[in-house]
Amino acid sequence: MRRRTKRIIRVQKGDDAQPAEPHADENEHVAGPPPEPGAQAAAGPQADPPAPPAQKEAQPPQGETGQEPEDIEALKNRLLRLQADFDNFRKRTLREKDELYQRANEDIMLELLPVLDHLELGLQAAREHHAAPAFVEGLQMVGDQLLGALKKFGLTPIETDCRPFDPEEHEAVSYLPSPERAEGQILVETRKGYRLGQRLLRAAQVVVSSGPAAGEPGQPAAQGAEERG
Repeated sequence: MRRRTKRIIRVQKGDDAQPAEPHADENEHVAGPPPEPGAQAAAGPQADPPAPPAQKEAQPPQGETGQEPEDIEALKNRLLRLQADFDNFRKRTLREKDELYQRANEDIMLELLPVLDHLELGLQAAREHHAAPAFVEGLQMVGDQLLGALKKFGLTPIETDCRPFDPEEHEAVSYLPSPERAEGQILVETRKGYRLGQRLLRAAQVVVSSGPAAGEPGQPAAQGAEERG
């Protein structure tokens, strides 16, 4: 009876014993203590892995534009036409500007020509009436100064002395016989004419010779025969 009781106690003691801790696997990694914060900061930030090299875009070979030769030729022709149109526009603009300038000068000249005519008539009357030389000289200077100022803007007088009558720049007010001048020659100028540049501003008014009078020396032979008949 005592032996059975002792055996039972031993078995109970064996059940109360704690199982042995399993051995760690040699291949398992034994975790060490966590790293200190200062040590990680001293190591610095970890460098990013290098980026893969960018692939270069495929570029067309030098000298090629990807356009057809017909398109390039059409663009060249269009450029030439645009250049020609611009050159014509520039020339037309300059011509219109010059014409506008000449037209503005023409209006001013037409207003000043009567003043110049009256100065010449006054100077002629002063000479005919034997006015004081100082007065005649002063009037002459004023007329010359005004004409000189107008010449700076392209005004030029039309010559009529000993010139044949030209309907393009002369205006005949009358015809008179003259033994000294041939038919069609200008005898007297009654009003001066002027040009503005190459344009006729005002025709000169003149008296034209109709040739020698009947019975005077120098008349045509045919005319003398008709008179005798």
